[in-house]
Amino acid sequence: MAKTKLAARSPLTEAAVGFALGAVGGCIMGATEEPVDQTLLMMTAAETLKPLMEEVRTVGALGLGTLIGATALTTAMTSVVAGVILAAMVASVSVATRSCGASQRHSRGVWASAGLAGAFGSTLSGATLGVAVEWIVKNYGMVGLLWALSIFTILKPPVHFLLKLLWKQGEACRTLGSEALAREREQIEVTEFQQKQRVAVQIEQRILMLEQGGGTGGIDHKTTWATERRKREEIERKKMESEEAELDQRTVQDWINTMVVKHVDFLAFSGIPMTVVAIVTSSFGVLGYGGHQSVLIVLLVLVSVIAYLLLKSSDFKFWMLVGCMGMLATFVIAMLTLHAGQLVVTSAMKMEAAGQPQSRENIRTRMNHQSSLEALNAAFFVAKMCQLGLGAAVGGPLVRHAAGDVKVIAGAALVAGGLLAGVEGLAPALGEGGKAGALLGVVGAAGVSVGGASAVAGRWSSWPGTLGTIAGLVFGALVMGKWHIVNIGLQLPVAYVFAMTNPF
Repeated sequence: MAKTKLAARSPLTEAAVGFALGAVGGCIMGATEEPVDQTLLMMTAAETLKPLMEEVRTVGALGLGTLIGATALTTAMTSVVAGVILAAMVASVSVATRSCGASQRHSRGVWASAGLAGAFGSTLSGATLGVAVEWIVKNYGMVGLLWALSIFTILKPPVHFLLKLLWKQGEACRTLGSEALAREREQIEVTEFQQKQRVAVQIEQRILMLEQGGGTGGIDHKTTWATERRKREEIERKKMESEEAELDQRTVQDWINTMVVKHVDFLAFSGIPMTVVAIVTSSFGVLGYGGHQSVLIVLLVLVSVIAYLLLKSSDFKFWMLVGCMGMLATFVIAMLTLHAGQLVVTSAMKMEAAGQPQSRENIRTRMNHQSSLEALNAAFFVAKMCQLGLGAAVGGPLVRHAAGDVKVIAGAALVAGGLLAGVEGLAPALGEGGKAGALLGVVGAAGVSVGGASAVAGRWSSWPGTLGTIAGLVFGALVMGKWHIVNIGLQLPVAYVFAMTNPF
């Protein structure tokens, strides 16, 4: 589908419409701030942190940071891909079964059902993975999480092959849709042929009447020709609609196929770099070198080598970019986790210098607490940013490829709002991990709306429209986000960058 510019309006109108669309996307993004913060507060409570504090001794601060970071990012990425694939399946089936007579109304239904399925799939996947991670940590600790993450990463390439195979098998369903359009086209051609024959017979009859010296038929003849002309125009209209529907179906289906292939590749390979980093760092921690300076050097070298190899690839793909970003984010989380523990040591040294000695056990407990707290806070924030960015990477291309700016922005916002209310209502049943994962899915749905608004900002024909859209985004996010200026100030640029990226 070709990129389009929005219809030219007056600058004032563009600014007003842009502000309204931006405010919708900003409001739903801001609305997720408070529930996410409350969930994070629950996850960082003293009782919840106890299992993590004990595991710092097992895998070390660096190992804990990389494990939690890689797990959080894997959960975010997997839930987004699950939602996109489910949405693509619904859209593909709907487009394949569309007839030429149901263009506009059916088109709205296609995007609405696909968006609802995608948001629901992302939220459900996030909740499931969140519950699974919480259960593994409580029962098997960080070593169990390391094994689970490793096995999940190993299984993703076979799942990648299976998903591609199943998608190709699904082409049979799409062929049925093409056959339906072909039958309609044949029926139109038969009707057109019959109409031509009927007109030819009428012309022959009139010629015979003239040769025999009869009348021309007068009013009856004019009525007959007017009727035949209307039938001919109706046949031409149906033929044009059928051709447009077939072309639109082929274009949309090709775009859906490309999107699915890219996201399946993304699912299979994007988590490998950060998982490798987590495995290496955690292994050093298990061997008793979790806080040693040499591990930091090994970690830095490993991250640099993997990033260099991926970025220098001759066949650079979207999953490589996101994989490098996830790996670097995991590295930053590990550094923050280690730094939090070192701050406790520095504080204890200052207190001892001031004549307030601290026991070694007390210092170690505080170190473990601060490291666990920082690991959870950093990992959850990065996962939220990842989810928002990946959602924007879906919403931006949808708007740019003429899926409809209002449909994408307002539809995604409504779905995200409904899911947010549902998650809040089901919070007791989901548990802390399930609620956290589900909220990440909701953030992804909100990211679709924000990404759509960001794409709209770049499609106006005048600067007032662009500035109005940006102002609406910022205003809506700050008002609904209770003026969390730092968080929102970081999230909006990330959403914009991903929305302007074309991974397809």
